[in-house]
Amino acid sequence: MTLAEDTARPARREQILDAAAGLFATHGYHGVGIDDIGAAVGISGPALYRHFRSKDAMLSEMLTAISDRLWAGGQQRRAAEDPLRELIAFHVDFALDNPALIVVQERNLAHLTESDRKRVRAQQRRYVELWVEAIRATIPETGELTARAAAHAVFGLINSTPHSRLLGRGRMAELLTAMALGAIESLAAGD
Repeated sequence: MTLAEDTARPARREQILDAAAGLFATHGYHGVGIDDIGAAVGISGPALYRHFRSKDAMLSEMLTAISDRLWAGGQQRRAAEDPLRELIAFHVDFALDNPALIVVQERNLAHLTESDRKRVRAQQRRYVELWVEAIRATIPETGELTARAAAHAVFGLINSTPHSRLLGRGRMAELLTAMALGAIESLAAGD
């Protein structure tokens, strides 16, 4: 493999995953065939096998990458002056920039192999714990279970964007950020 082929390969894989995510979000995982994905990126369906061993492998890489990306991004924001605000901004940006991935994650986790599903769930739990830590640092009187429930509720709010994107991106980001902060700050009223 030449250097040009080596550097082009990851870009092509990303292109394929992006196309697959859009198709899975629109038509459902089982409603999309390998030929559909190939057509979306301008190659034959069988040519996809040079990049992925199967459609299942695409879904697995897609969903594990989402969880890895969120956890890594959360880790980077952990040391910020206001980690909670940084986590909210990060998650809002992720949701607004990746609506198809949000939908695929929501609908298709059950289609992963057991080992991949366990890996995704473990990464998700680690990401939630970053939020629990940030919520409790911001509102120290918040109990651990309440902070965890609040984190999940905020994820639900933010991750609803693929279903409710009625405003422009900037305004939607402002609205989601204000609502997420408001929801968490309401914890100070009583736990």
